[in-house]
Amino acid sequence: MGDSITEFWSKEHHLFSQNGSYINRGISGQTTPQMLVRFRADVIELKPEIVVILAGGNDIAGNTGPSDTKMICDNIFTMIELAQLHKIKVILCSVLPANFFYWNPKEKPANRIIELNTALKNYAEIQNITFVDYYTAMVDNENGLKTNLSEDRVHPNTAGYEMMTLLIENAIKVTLNNN
Repeated sequence: MGDSITEFWSKEHHLFSQNGSYINRGISGQTTPQMLVRFRADVIELKPEIVVILAGGNDIAGNTGPSDTKMICDNIFTMIELAQLHKIKVILCSVLPANFFYWNPKEKPANRIIELNTALKNYAEIQNITFVDYYTAMVDNENGLKTNLSEDRVHPNTAGYEMMTLLIENAIKVTLNNN
């Protein structure tokens, strides 16, 4: 469940097509309130064993208006609670690093992403939810996405998705083994 980074995963890397048990529910440009609205149809009704949630970057970019960290977290935490209510295990992911949004160059996202990721990680620890830290693995020395992992400084390229795939596949194995 996510935005363009999730949606493009199917196109850039064949994780979803190689493993028929994965369903990609990423929609480019979406923010967490939009994801929350479609969570029932795109996750709950499909009755998955696990949902992977990667969201928040477009909120920081202001795609559907201004939002603060609390608003973003409230939406993500509500998705998590809905999943748990329906006995769906959750993997929560950090937002990828970015110090520039090409569609909103006025926004300076680096520090906001760090703040959001800290809140998400803390929540995951308190709630005993698997947390995948893409940020640390993919950040450069300017709090942006490493240039070898992206063509546009926001979306992963094939090398970026390969790194993400290794991290998420390990998290899925750990989550499945933690009945």
